[in-house]
Amino acid sequence: MSSNTAAKRRAAFRAVKHIENGMIIGIGSGSTALQAIKMIGELLDSGELYDIMGVPTSTQTMFESIKVKIPLTTLDEHPQLDLGIDGADQIDSKLNAIKGGGGALFKEKIVAAACKEYILIADNTKIADTLGLDQALPVEIHPFALTPAMKAIEKLGSKATLRMTGGKLGPLVTDNGNYLIDADFGPIADPWWLEQQLHSIPGVIETGLFLGYANLAYIGGKGSVKRLKPSIDTVLKKNR
Repeated sequence: MSSNTAAKRRAAFRAVKHIENGMIIGIGSGSTALQAIKMIGELLDSGELYDIMGVPTSTQTMFESIKVKIPLTTLDEHPQLDLGIDGADQIDSKLNAIKGGGGALFKEKIVAAACKEYILIADNTKIADTLGLDQALPVEIHPFALTPAMKAIEKLGSKATLRMTGGKLGPLVTDNGNYLIDADFGPIADPWWLEQQLHSIPGVIETGLFLGYANLAYIGGKGSVKRLKPSIDTVLKKNR
């Protein structure tokens, strides 16, 4: 196991300890969330955890959850979730985050908003003083709006790139049938303002800015895990 994977697993272990029997949980996507999925499956198999159900945030997460026998449900059946666990591409000290590297940001944000408690997990390479530092921002766009939406995103000060698939021709298509733009804004001075501006562009379905959702984060390092809480400023902005 690589040191990076070990750090992710340590962070996932701390987050999974928050799951209690009888909970309905949101299950994130990506390599760090996968560590949590495996642990949940192990706890269910051993009988240490029981009577839980999960809402997956992507097709990949759904299949990984089925593989380890996590019972699944939907937001139609359970519109409010007890707990959500997900990874992030970048996290700042206020627990604001950039997500969407795996292409599942739309469902991930819906699930995040539905959670009573939302925990981010990551290795320590994902921590940044300012969001956007050496990290592009994923934006999900309806295919019909591709060109005008890309131009509008660029007018906000970014270099926008249509994400392409690996191994075959054409753009990557999300689980929702949309395209993804990776918008490089550089360091984002005011992510709340940028989120508002992006959502004002016709055709933008969702952005990878996750602002004010996380109640807690576990950051795995070399042999240790750091526990982070959001600042009061972040909580106040979310509740405006």
